[in-house]
Amino acid sequence: MNLLINELFIIPTSVLNEFSIYLSLPSDKKVMNSSIIKFLANLKENNNREWFAMNKSWYEEVKSDLERFLDNELIPGLAAFDSRIRSLTAKQCMFRIYRDVRFSKDKSPYKTYFGSYIAPGGRKSPFTGYYLHLEAGNCFAAGGIHCPKGDVLKNIRFEIYNRYDEFLSLVNDKKFKAYFNGITGEQLKRPPAGFPKDFPGMNYLKQKEFIYFRRFEDSALDDPGFAAFLLDTYKTMKPVNDFFDVGML
Repeated sequence: MNLLINELFIIPTSVLNEFSIYLSLPSDKKVMNSSIIKFLANLKENNNREWFAMNKSWYEEVKSDLERFLDNELIPGLAAFDSRIRSLTAKQCMFRIYRDVRFSKDKSPYKTYFGSYIAPGGRKSPFTGYYLHLEAGNCFAAGGIHCPKGDVLKNIRFEIYNRYDEFLSLVNDKKFKAYFNGITGEQLKRPPAGFPKDFPGMNYLKQKEFIYFRRFEDSALDDPGFAAFLLDTYKTMKPVNDFFDVGML
């Protein structure tokens, strides 16, 4: 049968079969559920140190659940088709919940989401990888490159320009288009220097970052097919990730 993740996305039986090993873990290892969303929703309403201190044990509990989900299900599943991240641990991939408020007008001490970036070297990796964002009413899985350095961005633009037909075939892939809403992120207002202005893919060259994401409902965390849903999503984005990584070498 198919598993419903939300009103837009259904996990077909073929996907469940491909990732079946991650759906048959012992019950003590399948720890992901929407309690993490309940914590984050409460934190959003009470973003202060007093509330956080009173609920520190709740935070530690849901954080531990996420760590075990990454270590037992998501990272091993990703390593099956991306060997670069085989040796990673959850602790290397998860971002801290504490905000740096030194230069911010918003002095709220805590982030109201959990973010994890699974990529070579962990969360600070300059390479493409697999991002998981858990936030009440705003959960998504994403990939691509966020704010690449100038020389890297220039190389990626040249890769798109020189291999445009190949790039188009990747971003126009039927499954990629069904899962992701194209390439998003901040753009230049004018064409970048060094490229003909009539280049048909100029909108892609104007990108200052290259991000693609797939949203899902908070309740998806309770679904036994949640890991399979994420792994299928990330495997679908991998060819585009690989294209961008060539421009980073």
